[in-house]
Amino acid sequence: MATIRLGDTAPNFTAKSTEGDINFHEWLGGSWGILFSHPADYTPVCTTELGTVAKYKDEFAKRNVKVVALSVDGLESHQGWVNDINETQNTTVNFPIIADEDRKVSELYDMIHPNASEKFTVRSVFVIGDDKKVKLIITYPASTGRNFEELLRVIDSLQLTAYHKVATPANWKSGEDVVISPVITNEEIPSLFPKGHKEIKPYLRMTPQPNLD
Repeated sequence: MATIRLGDTAPNFTAKSTEGDINFHEWLGGSWGILFSHPADYTPVCTTELGTVAKYKDEFAKRNVKVVALSVDGLESHQGWVNDINETQNTTVNFPIIADEDRKVSELYDMIHPNASEKFTVRSVFVIGDDKKVKLIITYPASTGRNFEELLRVIDSLQLTAYHKVATPANWKSGEDVVISPVITNEEIPSLFPKGHKEIKPYLRMTPQPNLD
């Protein structure tokens, strides 16, 4: 069983999906990605999740993020389920769902946790950067639906902190002040953060979000 850690290259794979065969790395191209698993087709929480993700398509696109779902059921089942999702969630599923009947991808990404279920995947989430590195891993139990507003918030943080020498504080949302990295000296701050900064403690220095006008 694979163990994937933050900073690892996301394992590549080929698989069948509702939008045709996918080579994961080729499909990602230069985009960020979210790979998230579902315990089974025709299940209530998963139905609401996939409908919600479809409604967030524009928000993910603004952030250069592609989304792909996975379940261990087959392609024919997926296609019938998509019809139910579209009907009950008043949307149109606009991203691929991988058919992982042989559990190849599930095992590659350690999505089956035997003490939760020997057969079905848990609700795993992997956020993958445009460098194909794993940036975030979250695992939910089957009984708890995911918060996709939180995933957007985390992606905003990941993308901001990837390109600027900052970190984001607790409950941060895009547009709020951020923490200057401890490796930055006070002498470097004026050139790196021309909007100014506030020193609360020598190790806790805040500055306006640098990638906003």
